[in-house]
Amino acid sequence: MRKIVVLSFISLDGVMQAPGGPEEDTSGDFKYGGWTVPFWNEFSGNMMGEQMGMPFDLLLGRKTYDIFAGYWPKQDPTGPVADPFNKATKYVVSTSSPTLSWDKSVLINGDVVARLKELKQQNGPMLQVHGSGKLIQTLLKNDLVDELWLKIFPLTLGNGKRLFAEGTTPAAFKLTESKISPSGVIFANYKRSGEVKTGSFA
Repeated sequence: MRKIVVLSFISLDGVMQAPGGPEEDTSGDFKYGGWTVPFWNEFSGNMMGEQMGMPFDLLLGRKTYDIFAGYWPKQDPTGPVADPFNKATKYVVSTSSPTLSWDKSVLINGDVVARLKELKQQNGPMLQVHGSGKLIQTLLKNDLVDELWLKIFPLTLGNGKRLFAEGTTPAAFKLTESKISPSGVIFANYKRSGEVKTGSFA
């Protein structure tokens, strides 16, 4: 059985939109693209290297796929991100039938939830989700996320697409690893852990 792991850069107020560059995603008149860059350092790069250094395939929404497909195949093929991204099988969730130009790309459409459940049952490496805010809502709504690998940055953005948006349902997670970079970025990994429990201090 394959795990679905969501890797997200988020602000303190939960915004995940356009972390990597000014033109990455300006929808909704978002003005802060590239907000992670001032906090990036060798520590962060090493942490990402560890997460990208294990076997994985990609599970992407259409918009993120288009951004990645237009960028990563053109980068140094031996790079720490380009190499595993280009080698991975890319499962692309879309409501249409787009032409997928990136090597080893597989379209998932129709009954998306059923197809994702089938994909999870197959043998293979983990399925890493990068970006793909709309897809993440579908995954959260249908309890298909096994782990969250979050990078929490010490700033608020006020508006923008959020990781925990309309697809979020009550669910418990267990912290499995946490580290803090010199610039204050919290790397926190969480594993799905049963249902939400309540109680009283009284």
